[in-house]
Amino acid sequence: MSSKFCFAFMDCEFGGLDLEIHDITEVGVIFTDDRLVEHSEQQWRVKARPERISDEAAAIFGYDEALWAEAPPIRQVLEEITAMVPKGKVCVPAGQNVRMDVAFLERAFRKCELPYPFDYHVIDLATLFYTWTLVAGEPARALSLRQAATTAGLLGDDGVAHRALADARLTLETFRHYIGRLAPRDLTELVPQTSLEPPANAPAGSASSADVGKG
Repeated sequence: MSSKFCFAFMDCEFGGLDLEIHDITEVGVIFTDDRLVEHSEQQWRVKARPERISDEAAAIFGYDEALWAEAPPIRQVLEEITAMVPKGKVCVPAGQNVRMDVAFLERAFRKCELPYPFDYHVIDLATLFYTWTLVAGEPARALSLRQAATTAGLLGDDGVAHRALADARLTLETFRHYIGRLAPRDLTELVPQTSLEPPANAPAGSASSADVGKG
């Protein structure tokens, strides 16, 4: 039986980080099933008010007033996103620091008086990456997409693109990488073989180190 869940790996660009004074400027979404098999993808520039875009943000995502003047309004973008959500599925937002994207999107849906199409749970790459650092015994220097992708060997010299769909794609590929690294392995890969056997001079029936703590 197929899962009732699907995922929306998403990334948004904003005119700044304040919900009240900045606009969404770009949205990229990749829809997958529960096994991360891709279903569809799309990217939108979003018409934004220039006064609600900070100079710093404009430099980061490459704002061009002429290009963004031709972009669709936020209501149209939200309606097109909703139309892409797989029918009959609980669609969970996924991404890097995805709560930020969700906060802006929830506000936009509310302002446009449109029903929010996503589940209230989220799946965040930062949590997965930190889990991997604990298992691998490597200290987490940062929890950013840049750090996770660089550690995975997936980030080129150009760094994070700060374009919505490109960063959603990088997030998905990085997510797949760490899922693969955390996949179950044979016990002999994790525990030295000698610890699975009693010492040669141990009395018959004595417990090995692998038996300690078993109930």
